[in-house]
Amino acid sequence: MPRFYCPQPLAEGATIDLPEPVAHHLHVVRLQPGAALTLFNGQGGQYRATLAEIGKKRASARLDAFEAVEVEAPYPVTLAQALPEGSKMDWIVEKAVELGAAAIQPLAARRSVVRLSGERAEKRQAHWEGVVVSASEQSGRNRLARLHPLADLHPWLASPADGPRILLSPRAIQSLAGWAQATPPQAVTLLVGPEGGFTAEEEDAALAAGALALSMGPRVLRTETAGLAALAILAGAWGAI
Repeated sequence: MPRFYCPQPLAEGATIDLPEPVAHHLHVVRLQPGAALTLFNGQGGQYRATLAEIGKKRASARLDAFEAVEVEAPYPVTLAQALPEGSKMDWIVEKAVELGAAAIQPLAARRSVVRLSGERAEKRQAHWEGVVVSASEQSGRNRLARLHPLADLHPWLASPADGPRILLSPRAIQSLAGWAQATPPQAVTLLVGPEGGFTAEEEDAALAAGALALSMGPRVLRTETAGLAALAILAGAWGAI
């Protein structure tokens, strides 16, 4: 059953106009009135709905029944990802949402190849927000992961943290898997460097700010792999899979 995000008030029994991008998609795939849909607005739960009318740029749906479906992890994980090159961030955001990340924090680090500021940063932010929506639609999540604005690493390290910050480093002695098995589920932030990793100075700054350095084994993972592997490790250890 097709699932769509509708950022508007939803109520059982109501007939609503669907967002224009959703209406356009339904028109392209040639769905007809009477087709079954699932709609959610990011506030939790979802609605079984029926497509009522459809045109080239407009469609409406009747909300038939509310379903209190939740698939969120019982502990919030933030993925703090230093900007990688090219379109890798799209992949990271998409897969992090599928793996249950509650929030994503893009970071500008010294070895980040991509440099964003001003209007360009705003456009990438809007693009990544769209990736969050589409990944939530696909994966069955009814709450959107929060996408924080791009931040420079050092000011971000000085900001308050919700739970421990974990610096993923191949030089760390303790493993993430071992730490998770010995630690109760809780809010955590996973800190992942760009291609080439964080500099020694950046790692020292993270540790000085209270971050815990943990490894994921003897192999060095690419930046687009490390955070996703860490999310999966936590999910396996803390029972969210």
